[in-house]
Amino acid sequence: MKAVIMSGGKGTRLYPLTKDMPKPMVKIIDKPILEHIILLLKKHNITEIAITLGYMAESIIAYFGDGSKWNVKISYYVEDSPLGTAGSVKRTVNFVGDDFLVISGDAYCNIDITRAIAFHRAKKSNFTLIAQPKENPVGLGVLEIDENNLVTAFVEKPDNAKTSLINTGIYIINKEILSLIPQGFYDFGKQLIPRLIGEVYAYVDYGYWSDIGTLTSYYATNLKVANELAKQKEQEVAASVEL
Repeated sequence: MKAVIMSGGKGTRLYPLTKDMPKPMVKIIDKPILEHIILLLKKHNITEIAITLGYMAESIIAYFGDGSKWNVKISYYVEDSPLGTAGSVKRTVNFVGDDFLVISGDAYCNIDITRAIAFHRAKKSNFTLIAQPKENPVGLGVLEIDENNLVTAFVEKPDNAKTSLINTGIYIINKEILSLIPQGFYDFGKQLIPRLIGEVYAYVDYGYWSDIGTLTSYYATNLKVANELAKQKEQEVAASVEL
């Protein structure tokens, strides 16, 4: 399976971190967020990747090149003007296969992509989104599902903040869906998903996901990853002592 990484955002809410770089290049510990995403895809055997770009595209292209440093193959699709999430992905129609993954290059996660793909295939779905339960979904898309995991309701960024399933912005899509996206600006959450209610499946994942939308969430994610790395180091030291 191939993947499309959406990486065109400015990250204005992360200013001043994004003063001189696009949001996908902001670092989580020692690597840009986008690099973490590429490594996650590779972990799940996805090595053919398209990256959609807009703001400061040249800095991302200069850093990642053709992807050979990470043993992946990267193609780039640069927008002259913003096309929205769905509009940018539509431009990759000649790159993607029958089913492909869409993921954001400016959100950190450790979601089990392999299991999500297996769910998508088992359901014979044309559009699967990865959802998570969240106590405070302000600023995120929220959804409801039935007993078969079909999405029965979807609201992008509601005003209320009650615990809900949220849309992580990670999708597994059949290429046929791209024909429903018009030319120009078009958005998954605001336009396409509401149009497909009753046809979209939700795979519910309980791994870590953060959209790094604010400085608070950015620093919280860095702290979490740092703690995980420290714990991993302790375990490696303990294992070497036992040997």
